Amino acid sequence: MKYLTLIAFIALVLGGGTLIGTGNLPGPWYEGLAKPFFNPPNWLFGPAWTVLYILIGIAGWLVWQRDRSSAAMKIWWLQLALNFAWSPVFFTAQQIGLALVVVAAMLASILAFIIAAWPRDRAAAWLFVPYALWVSFATLLNASIWWLN
Repeated sequence: MKYLTLIAFIALVLGGGTLIGTGNLPGPWYEGLAKPFFNPPNWLFGPAWTVLYILIGIAGWLVWQRDRSSAAMKIWWLQLALNFAWSPVFFTAQQIGLALVVVAAMLASILAFIIAAWPRDRAAAWLFVPYALWVSFATLLNASIWWLN
C-alpha cells in the first residue's frame, strides 16, 4: 500500500503536468514574442519538467507519509496548484504579467515548502532544490518576456 501511494503521487503530478502542458502549448503567439538571449529551446522543457514532476511527487509522498495535515503538506498542495495554473495563464490566456505573479507565488511556495519540510524530512526538502532552481530561472525568463513585450 505504501508504494501504491508513491505511484499515485507521481501519477498525479506527472500526469497532471503532462495533461496541462499538452493542453496549453506555446503556439504561434508565443513564437512571435520577443525573448531574452537565454531563452532555452522548447524541446528542453518536456524532459526538465518530467524529472522535476517525479521529484515533486516523491517529495509530496514523503511528507504525506509523515503527516498528511502538516504545514509542509499544505504548502505542497499550494505549489502544485500554482504550478498547474501557470501554463493556462501564460500560454492560453496570454497573460504574461499575471503569469509572472503566478510563477513568483509558486517560487515562494516552493521555498516555503523547503523551509517547512526541512526539520522533519530533509530528503523531501532536498528534492525540491532542483525545482526551486528551475522555477527561479523560469521566473527570470517570465519577467524578461514580460519586460520585452
